[in-house]
Amino acid sequence: MNLTPADTEVTGKPASRAKRPAKSAPGAATSAANAAPTTTPPVTSSPLATPTLTAGVASVTHLTEKLAEYMSPSDLKKVKEAYRFSDEMHLGQVRKSGEPYISHPIAVAEICSDWKLDAQAIMAALLHDVMEDQDVKKDELIERFGAPVAHLVDGLSKLEKIEFQSQIEAQAENFRKMLLAMASDVRVILIKLADRLHNMRTLDVMAPAKKRRIASETMEVYVPIAHRLGLNNIYRELQDLSFAHLYPLRYHVLAKAVKAARGNRREVVKKILEAVKNTLAMAEIDAEVYGREKTLYGIYKKMRSKHLTFSQVLDVYGFRVVVDSFPNCYVALGTLHSLYKPMPGKFKDYIAIRKLNGYQSLHTTLIGPYGTPVEFQIRTQEMHRTAESGVAAHWLYKTGDTNMSDLQQRTHSWLQSLLDIQQQTGDSAEFLEHVKVDLYPDSVYVFTPKSKIISLPRGATPIDFAYAIHTGIGDHTVSVTINGEAAQLRSELRNGDIVEIVTDPASRPSPSWLSFVRTGKARSAIRHHLRTINLPESIVLGRQLLTQALAAAHLEPDLPETLIERLLNESSAKSLDELYADIGIGKRMAALVARHIYGLMGGESAAMPVDHANAAELDPVTICGSEGVSVQLAQCCLPIPGDQIIGQLRRDQGLLVHTLDCTVAKRQKQKEPDRWIPVKWGSDINRRFDSRIKLLINNEKGILARVAAEIGESDANIVFVGMDEDAEHVLHQLRFTIQVKDRVHLAGLLRNVRRVAGVNRVLRERS
Repeated sequence: MNLTPADTEVTGKPASRAKRPAKSAPGAATSAANAAPTTTPPVTSSPLATPTLTAGVASVTHLTEKLAEYMSPSDLKKVKEAYRFSDEMHLGQVRKSGEPYISHPIAVAEICSDWKLDAQAIMAALLHDVMEDQDVKKDELIERFGAPVAHLVDGLSKLEKIEFQSQIEAQAENFRKMLLAMASDVRVILIKLADRLHNMRTLDVMAPAKKRRIASETMEVYVPIAHRLGLNNIYRELQDLSFAHLYPLRYHVLAKAVKAARGNRREVVKKILEAVKNTLAMAEIDAEVYGREKTLYGIYKKMRSKHLTFSQVLDVYGFRVVVDSFPNCYVALGTLHSLYKPMPGKFKDYIAIRKLNGYQSLHTTLIGPYGTPVEFQIRTQEMHRTAESGVAAHWLYKTGDTNMSDLQQRTHSWLQSLLDIQQQTGDSAEFLEHVKVDLYPDSVYVFTPKSKIISLPRGATPIDFAYAIHTGIGDHTVSVTINGEAAQLRSELRNGDIVEIVTDPASRPSPSWLSFVRTGKARSAIRHHLRTINLPESIVLGRQLLTQALAAAHLEPDLPETLIERLLNESSAKSLDELYADIGIGKRMAALVARHIYGLMGGESAAMPVDHANAAELDPVTICGSEGVSVQLAQCCLPIPGDQIIGQLRRDQGLLVHTLDCTVAKRQKQKEPDRWIPVKWGSDINRRFDSRIKLLINNEKGILARVAAEIGESDANIVFVGMDEDAEHVLHQLRFTIQVKDRVHLAGLLRNVRRVAGVNRVLRERS
């Protein structure tokens, strides 16, 4: 996925950046711009109609009329000054549709005005592209409009002056910059979402491939951010607009089917509305009741997930009941259940346990007239305001505010977690990976032993729970009890679980945790620990790998100081040890670093000579089994000394050693052949290694004791034993995990066990 945080391509700006125009009198820049009003509509909850701007000139009149409803004259004056400056800076610049470019900042500011954002945010919305497009310096914005506005604009601007190794890295770094700016001021992301919404509304002029890329990025990143902040109106519209550009044919077919269904179901909707209103009135409940149509993407997603045709999706319409008080939510629920029968298992109380984004409502599905399932949402006016506007309904500018609402506190905690992840993350691509994990909203709610509710993503484990409480607890976790019973650390948590973590100050995170944790905070903390604690081991391994790669290129491992200095500058590493460590943990590939060095020495790195005939004969990395967690033995094949082995460099996890004939290794090697290196066993090995064996035995008395005794007499330790029986209860399979010195030791043990009476077959178990 390519990220375009400042949307230079999205907005259809000229390929070559417009030069900053000579400053003219403000009136000259704005008189023509005010000739005709813009037709940009505010945020709408009905994304079926895609709004567009009319071509021609742009006007700020509609925006100022909206702002005058809630803004003081002095603030309005500041906004007009920002508009005049933006209009002057973008003078002569047009969008791909042919409209003056200033129409885009005006439209973004209008969307922000629907949330009643303050003057600083509206000014930043009008100015959000001037730093990026017209080379306006931050100092100039501070001088003209104040530091808060300049900081907002800076958070929305791309990093243009930094050289990156790749376009993907540049895009990820820009996205990280925006999210970290959001962590200090949530208005940054609100303006960005308004910017993205207007770009999506006017995406038709772009080339098909670019439309798909932008729509995919919107669906993957900006839609979940809008949901995470509780901005449901934007969330739904961005979803439908992305769907329309990703799958235009499916969108239009489904839109046509929904339009036809409106006529067919109008009578049913009318009948339900009248019945509900009358029933609530008889119960003396003051309520607003109205029907709502599910979004096209919501219908499409249901059809895909449940393999339904459109005619089988019965709950295209839902109903919302907005009451005057919290107790009346539950009274209205009982009243509706007396009117129509509820469907079992279809009731959710998001008032008692609200969603992560602060959403609160009662959800129930009833069997309406003609046997049609009908979904109802019941909430108060305050809950409805939060459901539609999310964090935009409760401002979060000051982190020290002691009177923050619950939604503000939740949002503040999430924004702070971004800063925690940033501190522990090695690079921007990894940071983006962690954040995306946390953005997807499907969640479970579990309890601490003191009944505190912890919200986690679905599929989260006790390790995620431990890190959600505190990084120190996660780092020292050794075991867990769930609902009073011992459980595995990789267990998947479920709604309502009571989780208790057992810690030990001597315990440390295991690399294997990365294979099952779900939250970005846990993943970044584990990786940070592995990077810092195992640094000496990683440096040694990285140095050895780079020496081999240089030898394959016929280059000397002792590099001149001047070349090392250039290498560190261009690779963004602070020292040679840091470069070695990055190679040792798999963050950088030794062969690519060697190619870079060859290029710095005056050669063409793409054509670097590599002696493939001799590369296989180079000394492999020596494995002794005592390297620590920077070198792991794969659990799928459990290699032991004497096995032919091969090493896999995993990103941020170091070296994983497989047997050469491991089926898992063969599959992964086909996917990433450049991450595999030759390895060999060292001669000085003084430890034992786990190995699995499987026995086919007769079902007779004392057989397990005889086999266990023989294993003990063969000087091996039993770590695990399990048993499977066949359907006729005649033969059993015994499985042992044992500890042996090497392949010779294992072969002797297998011979001894094979002689035990009742053992029909014994073999080493692999993947």
